[in-house]
Amino acid sequence: MLTFTKLLRDPIPDHEQKQVALTYLHEAWAEAHLDGVDGDCMAQACLFRALSELIGTYGEEATAHFTENLPSRIKNGEFSVRRQRQ
Repeated sequence: MLTFTKLLRDPIPDHEQKQVALTYLHEAWAEAHLDGVDGDCMAQACLFRALSELIGTYGEEATAHFTENLPSRIKNGEFSVRRQRQ
């Protein structure tokens, strides 16, 4: 049986969902900035929410395992935004 949601659209592939999610986050971040929310506060709230979601989905042990490599990934620049100079 087809659900109403299924009739409206086909499932979005994971890589496209991630891009859509990043777009939503970018828009929310910009709105928060316009409302005077400090970027550091927004970052901490986003990290808290992301970790809470992962724990709710996979559990604490799996989330702890996933985050073990974050320090080296951060140091390797995986999360750095590189801006081109003109």
